[in-house]
Amino acid sequence: MENFADRLVEAIKEKGNPICVGLDPRLDKIPAEIKRKAIAGGDKTPLAAAADAVLEFNKGTIDAVADLVPVVKPQIAFYEIFGHEGVRAYEETLKYAKEKGLITIADAKRNDIGSTAEAYAQAFLGEVSFFEDADEVITPIFDADSITINPYLGWDGVKPFVEECAKYGKGIFSLVKTSNPSSGDLQDLEMADGRSIYEVVGYLLDSWGANELGKSGYSFVGAVVGATYPEQAAKLREIMPHNIFLVPGYGAQGGGAEDVKPCFNKDGLGAIVNNSRGIIFAYEKFEMAPSEYGEAARRAVLEMKEDLARVL
Repeated sequence: MENFADRLVEAIKEKGNPICVGLDPRLDKIPAEIKRKAIAGGDKTPLAAAADAVLEFNKGTIDAVADLVPVVKPQIAFYEIFGHEGVRAYEETLKYAKEKGLITIADAKRNDIGSTAEAYAQAFLGEVSFFEDADEVITPIFDADSITINPYLGWDGVKPFVEECAKYGKGIFSLVKTSNPSSGDLQDLEMADGRSIYEVVGYLLDSWGANELGKSGYSFVGAVVGATYPEQAAKLREIMPHNIFLVPGYGAQGGGAEDVKPCFNKDGLGAIVNNSRGIIFAYEKFEMAPSEYGEAARRAVLEMKEDLARVL
């Protein structure tokens, strides 16, 4: 099974950029004609119609950028808000993105211990078997290429994900130093030895991924490191030279190309940079009609690609 990091690095090189498009749809920003189409006929529940509108919007975005970017990252909260219909749209979004040749990150930040962690890992990364006493059925569920996780429970909450990754060629991105303003409330606390908590987590991730390096020299155990804290990112890059960083905070949260530069290694690799609102709702920035969201998303990606190329 090909190492996830190798597949990701190959995709980045092929597309010529490390851009990750965050698929975080908001119903109030989806073009009116898509919503009208979703409710046409009146035979759907409001939740089903909303989920269909989200899925149609996502497909249009994916179609517009699939030849430009290597990765997409749907945030599951924007789908779960519509209940089981939203989860259906989430599954279909992941499936459609993969059909278009994109690597997928399920931004779900799952974590627990024991059998619960195993269930999360199987649902998002592996396969689930049914009816062993009859004709056994084995099937993937969400079948994402990778998932974001929370490391707070320690190794026994991470191990099941690592095992599924090794078995199925998948990847994980563990929270380390997040982009939100209050992340320092916990992550910057200083330990007795002078290290911050985020540094300790970085060392843990480095060890968790040490035996999982691909031919590219990178591990399928990745780290979430925000663009809004470039000094901390530089420290973490030294601690984790072989871990790929998933970098939120570019664009709407204030991070720019210079801020994300410390997340990369000298080879220009080692990170993917996420941009959600700045791409999928770029029609607002460019003062275009909402119906032109796909064209606007493509324009935003090209601008971001040029911006990142200045520093990589």
